[in-house]
Amino acid sequence: MKLILAPMEGLADDVLRGVLTGAGGYDWCVTEFVRVTDAVLPHRCYTRLSPELAHGARTAAGTPVRIQLLGNDPEMLAANAAHLARLRPFGIDLNFGCPTPLVNRHRGGAALLGEPGLLHRIAAAVRAAVPRELPVTAKMRLGIDDTDKAIDCALALEAGGVNELVVHARTRADGYKPLARWEWVAHIRAAVKLPLIANGEVWTVADWHAIRAATGCDDVMLGRGAVADPLLARRIRGEAAAEPDAADWREVEAMLADFWARVQRKVLPAQSPGRLKQWLGLMRRSYPQAERLFHAVREARRGPEVGAILAREGVIAEPREAA
Repeated sequence: MKLILAPMEGLADDVLRGVLTGAGGYDWCVTEFVRVTDAVLPHRCYTRLSPELAHGARTAAGTPVRIQLLGNDPEMLAANAAHLARLRPFGIDLNFGCPTPLVNRHRGGAALLGEPGLLHRIAAAVRAAVPRELPVTAKMRLGIDDTDKAIDCALALEAGGVNELVVHARTRADGYKPLARWEWVAHIRAAVKLPLIANGEVWTVADWHAIRAATGCDDVMLGRGAVADPLLARRIRGEAAAEPDAADWREVEAMLADFWARVQRKVLPAQSPGRLKQWLGLMRRSYPQAERLFHAVREARRGPEVGAILAREGVIAEPREAA
């Protein structure tokens, strides 16, 4: 069985990917998407999104990284994939799952799920453009407003030559509302022969057992659940307690300190508080300590102010005064 860290636009950048994969338990991870329109993008677009490309396409913990592409033009996606392949990513993933209105208005992501023929052309073009040994995968939802074409889309991607398919068990219209339609992943599982990875509403070890039982999939992609509980992958593998406890929070605090240090190096002081609050906001679901820390930093607006609060709360060391 495999566990994969999901691509989460606006959330799981290289900083959070690095911290989460550093906690352990993941077979690979997928980046946020690179939007492909009418040009072959320079390599810096990919290396900026995924600095891991300069280190063998692996995070600091050694977790392989796949790069996700989003677009609707088979020829341009193929040309970009061929160019990207020169950077030797661990794999190339195609985005047919993003539900956001801005992306969908430009015929990207889940907006293409009404056109199985186009999905096939994209998959076939990208597969033909890159070396055979480089995995080409895809992530799709169940449809736009309904599931009528879910199986057609999966079969189209299989026929196009993708090596693995991730199915997020919601339609675009479902957004991120519970409950996910796990039974539809099982229908797709019965229709295709390629490896299928289930995704959607896995927050706990019990959810992981449930999605595997409902879908028939051995492999599972973890998204927001992995952000809410950074030890979830290890819990699933039996390498940590099945439920968060006080000892776990001490380890999570070390991850928060690492995350804060990395964020400070990456973004402006005015931007760093929002990044920390975003993570703590999701983590409140798993840890009462995160609820307390979230409220402590909620009104802070700049990095130094947040840093002082984190030091006061014992998450990071007190900053040294200049001599």
